[in-house]
Amino acid sequence: MASVWVAVAATAICAVFAVVLAMGQAMVARHRAGGAADLAALAAADHALRGQETACGLAGKVAGAQGVRVVRCAVSGEFAEVSAEAREGPYTARARSRAGPAAAVPGPWP
Repeated sequence: MASVWVAVAATAICAVFAVVLAMGQAMVARHRAGGAADLAALAAADHALRGQETACGLAGKVAGAQGVRVVRCAVSGEFAEVSAEAREGPYTARARSRAGPAAAVPGPWP
């Protein structure tokens, strides 16, 4: 009877480990996509005045250096919006980020 309980306990521990591993992979994919989207949007916004092709090309290079793919890149004036996709194991995560100059603060500093 004890060997049956040991087998059940070992199976339960393996199942819990598999769930934790899957959650970890999904979280890593999400964070990689978010970080790459943020950096790619900043890079694109920094070069937005050079045109969409140049800005989005640079965003793709920045994301590619992190092992992430740019899904969508749009530049409007000095603002850039980038969507990036990261794969980790069987999971794919997408993140969207927007960057541009900070708005002017109205009135004097407090």
